[in-house]
Amino acid sequence: MTEEQQQIRDLAREFAEGELRPHADQWDRDAAFPREVIGKLGELGFLGMLIPEQYDGLGLDTATYLVAMEEIARGDASVAVAMSVHNSLPTQMILAHGTEEQKERWLRPMARGEWLGAFSLSEPDAGSDAASMAAHARKTDGGWVLNGAKAWVTNGGVGDVVVTMVRTDTPDARRGAKGIGAFIVPTTTEGYSVGKKEDKMGQRASETVGISFHEMFVPDDQLLGDPSQGFIYALQGLDNGRLGIAALSVGIAQAALEHSLRYADERKQFGNAIRGFQGMQFKLANMATRIEAARALLFRAAAAKDAGEPVSRLSSMAKLFASETAMYVTTEAVQVFGGYGYVKEYPVEKLFRDAKVTEIYEGTSEIQRTVIARELYR
Repeated sequence: MTEEQQQIRDLAREFAEGELRPHADQWDRDAAFPREVIGKLGELGFLGMLIPEQYDGLGLDTATYLVAMEEIARGDASVAVAMSVHNSLPTQMILAHGTEEQKERWLRPMARGEWLGAFSLSEPDAGSDAASMAAHARKTDGGWVLNGAKAWVTNGGVGDVVVTMVRTDTPDARRGAKGIGAFIVPTTTEGYSVGKKEDKMGQRASETVGISFHEMFVPDDQLLGDPSQGFIYALQGLDNGRLGIAALSVGIAQAALEHSLRYADERKQFGNAIRGFQGMQFKLANMATRIEAARALLFRAAAAKDAGEPVSRLSSMAKLFASETAMYVTTEAVQVFGGYGYVKEYPVEKLFRDAKVTEIYEGTSEIQRTVIARELYR
């Protein structure tokens, strides 16, 4: 790491240890964390890490952002996923495809943490096949009228700005993936409704909701780029998002390993600490090796992104390997703790639950393998 990266890692670790980890269990039980946490992340610059300084961000490289993301996830994955979505998807889509006026209007408060961003692509009947979405926009004087329902929206209720994808083609002239636009929507817009909050297995403190639009007027200056290219913008954004989720996964796995190392040193059976038994040593060694490999692949992908290279294959590889590593390591951590690992009093139970969804959101492991195989033939 560079000196700057070490400083940011230390700052993120201090914040995670002092402000997140002590409260993570209670937030998990409450299925929510206080909005003040977002404000503190903003004050530290963690919500504008990839936004240029001219828009009040820090203008850092991808690798440095991922260093911070891993540390925040070590403290609490629910806070980390809110941070990941905000940094990787709505802000980066506006930065890449917005007009100068849109960047000035939306990115500054988002970089400062005054506004929390969300991303809305999936629908109740359009998950992995997102291009089959049904929500639509009807052109009208001065803007568009949006109708439809979206699903699985992180930050969709507590957030302030949602970048959402809806159909812009017409029922009699469907254009598939090339008939979708992206719109910047404040959550205070008339016609924007927040639906059911999902009661999840893990990452419970991160809000996941359905949202709907009913005759919701969005002015032309909130259309992002070309009205036919929103789905392409979303896929490009997901390349960024998958790196964030990969770093989050490494953070979960690292936390599980650290808890396991401490427990194996303290727990005694047959008169000896269990860390001395070969079976336990093999578990710990495999856990640590997979984490290092996941982290190395993640930073290989980050280097490619910052060098301007195509990153779809590497971001999918990093997300696939890191998420499956998180599930493997947390499963082994529960086994290290034995019966205690299965009860909520001990930390690895929550980490196990938090890890599972990393294999699902931002593209399932099956979708990642499909993307990787497709990219191998390009």
